[in-house]
This record gives sequence, C-alpha cells and structure tokens, in this order.
Amino acid sequence: AALVLGDALAMALLEARGFTADDFAFSHPGGNLGRRLLLRVADIMHTGSEVPTISKSTTIMSALLEISDKKLGMTTVLDDDKRICGVFTDGDLRRILDKGLDIHTTTTGSVMTQGFKSIREQALASEAAKMMQDNAVYSLVVTDAEAKLSGIITMHDLLQANVV
Repeated sequence: AALVLGDALAMALLEARGFTADDFAFSHPGGNLGRRLLLRVADIMHTGSEVPTISKSTTIMSALLEISDKKLGMTTVLDDDKRICGVFTDGDLRRILDKGLDIHTTTTGSVMTQGFKSIREQALASEAAKMMQDNAVYSLVVTDAEAKLSGIITMHDLLQANVV
C-alpha cells in the first residue's frame, strides 16, 4: 500500500510540475526508455549514396545489381522528375520469376510496388518499428517535410540502435 501511495504521489507531483516524456528522456538519455523517446528516424537512416535508386525504365536485371550493391533488399524507383513513385523489392522479384517474365527486358516501372510504406525523417524511431511490425515490412522509405526521398530505414537499423 505504501508503494502505491508513493507512486501516486510521485505522478501527481510530476503532473503538477508539467514534467513531460521529453523531460524524462533528457534526464535519462542512455536508458531504453530515453532512447525510445529521443531517437529519430533521421538519426539512424541510410542516406545519400547508401540509398538504392533506379528509374522506371531500368530493367529488372539492372535493378538487381543496385539491390545487391546497396544491400538493403530493395530499391526505390524514381520518375523522370526524380520523385519516388515506387519500390522494387526481393518479394517483387519472386513474383516476377513466378510469372516467367524476362528480367533482361522487363522494366521496373511495370512491376514495382506503388503502395509502399513511408515515414517522415523527424518521426520517432519507435514509430518506424511499430509501422514495420504492423505492416510486416522490413524497410521503410523515409521522406522529408516536402514528401521527397530522404533515405531508407530497415528493421536491422532499429535493432542496431536498440529501439526494438
């Protein structure tokens, strides 16, 4: 009973002083809870030359080379204005092979996934983990405030950062 009363008193004081989750995170940045409250997608995502990109007219064979080179299991597909219009994943490749399509002549624009999952770079890394788990995906496209391609975040990135 004393523990319950002590916890209730502590919570009432925290609330009265306006102590927020951000305040807790800054007080305990090294702990798991602090990390989950502070770490943003932008802090751990792949950026720049690490991000796999191809055009819609790229053949499946060339897309596979980009996927293998960047080692993220997927590549983003850009339109002529360099805006992201889809992704091409290992799963897309398996579906293409099941259909018997020629990987040397088929373009990624005709077989890419258009309904890809994305997250903003300022979102919490824990939100990215939840989105991946809820949608059963391994990676997310990261966009900036203008919805332009900013990077890629994978479940492995979240595991390394000790978010999940």
